Amino acid sequence: MRHTITVLVENEFGVLTRVAGLFSARGYNIETLNVAPLKDRTVSRMTLVTIGDERVIEQIKKQLNKLVPVIKVEDISHAVHLERGMLMVKVKVGPDTCDAVLEFAEKYDAKVVDDHIDSHMILEFTNTVDLLDKILMELELFGIIETTRTGPLGMRRGSKGFTVD
Repeated sequence: MRHTITVLVENEFGVLTRVAGLFSARGYNIETLNVAPLKDRTVSRMTLVTIGDERVIEQIKKQLNKLVPVIKVEDISHAVHLERGMLMVKVKVGPDTCDAVLEFAEKYDAKVVDDHIDSHMILEFTNTVDLLDKILMELELFGIIETTRTGPLGMRRGSKGFTVD
């Protein structure tokens, strides 16, 4: 089963290497990983996605909690939560396809972040991972030049936050 795990860590040199090393040493794969500092820049939040049964995920959480720079670990997969990813796609455009690409972007609430209507456009989409996969497949019709994307970012719904305290 796919699991989304959020981790608060001290924002210091080598933390990412230690977390990745923990997964690697035990033969677990990190499907996606996003890391960024919080408002308190001494702390970063990691969102990682991995595959495993409940026993494997419990082991991962226990091992993560043993790492010195780790402050807090939570598997949000079973909680009511939201996940969103971002996709940037550079597509071919020309006089005959420009309007269709713009209509496609509007259909999915995309932002046009770079517009050279004679050659290409860069579109930015934010949505669920499944919908981003669908969007990517549909964009092949126009001719994809380049893509980049994040894995999902996850956050529990409700008023309680995932914070240091």
